[in-house]
Amino acid sequence: MLGPVAHIALIVRDPARTAGFLRELFDAPVLRRTDADGHDETFVRLGVTWFALVGADVTRERTGDHVAFRVARATIATIAAKLKARGCEFILSESGSSLYFFDFDNHVFELDSSGQEQELERLAAAAGPGGAAFI
Repeated sequence: MLGPVAHIALIVRDPARTAGFLRELFDAPVLRRTDADGHDETFVRLGVTWFALVGADVTRERTGDHVAFRVARATIATIAAKLKARGCEFILSESGSSLYFFDFDNHVFELDSSGQEQELERLAAAAGPGGAAFI
């Protein structure tokens, strides 16, 4: 049986820069350490999940892959204002219930206040253990 997500690793060109960006947006804690094998590691905690920012010289295409966080609707306006002040690109849904933004390496993050998670939980409960629900 799976437990909660332990961490998510993102390959970035400059871990310190990405960590600083996320720290400024969300007042997120950042940790740096050297592991037992001598690798420098940077971690940032977003919500309850740690993100390992792994440095590598790669170019990532922007896709629809993204990480979504449940937030209060007011948080979307706050973060949109911070992104706008920094001159960062973002997409706000027409309803204003979701905001998508991008880091320096084209990772996509979503802030969602739509209640989709509650709908999925309702569908899962209706399907029963191990079942599938179709709309």
